[in-house]
Amino acid sequence: MGKCRLAVFASGSGSNYQAIAEACADGRLNAEVVLLVCDKPGAKVLERAKMFGTESFAFNPKEYESREAYETLLATMLDERHVDYICLAGYMRIVGKVLLSRYEQRIVNIHPSLLPSFKGAHAIQDAVDYGVKIFGATTHFVDETLDGGRIIDQGAVVYEGNDIEELTNLIHKIEHNLYVKTINKLINKKF
Repeated sequence: MGKCRLAVFASGSGSNYQAIAEACADGRLNAEVVLLVCDKPGAKVLERAKMFGTESFAFNPKEYESREAYETLLATMLDERHVDYICLAGYMRIVGKVLLSRYEQRIVNIHPSLLPSFKGAHAIQDAVDYGVKIFGATTHFVDETLDGGRIIDQGAVVYEGNDIEELTNLIHKIEHNLYVKTINKLINKKF
């Protein structure tokens, strides 16, 4: 069996991209990241991709007529590279119909909360504000709903402090391990 071909979509620093790329490089994943897609030219994730020798495509969505226009271009790029799964790793855009229909049940996201609680871009702060003591991350298939889709796996940590930076770092560690575990489940058809 050949290696699973992954595309990673990211918008920021790329720590989840790096966790996936490292797992591919050291053999924990029978996979390769064949394309990094970034909607923020100049984001740190592009430097990380260069470090791992991953082909990257950075684009500014505002330069396209519509979401459908740039997603059609992305779908062509993904098809040309025979991508098996798209891994959203801090990609701060809603995925639209073009990609959802073409890659149904093959787009995975990681979210920094124990879904279905605390959806959206400020999940960690929202959970702290609500007073929860058990935090975590969730991997799930992407559908047309915000942070919806069938849950694949979750990881949790008990935290009773009030240092948001420390908590965020703890959750990132959970995410890095959880994403690799999730991709292995997908590769081995154990989900």
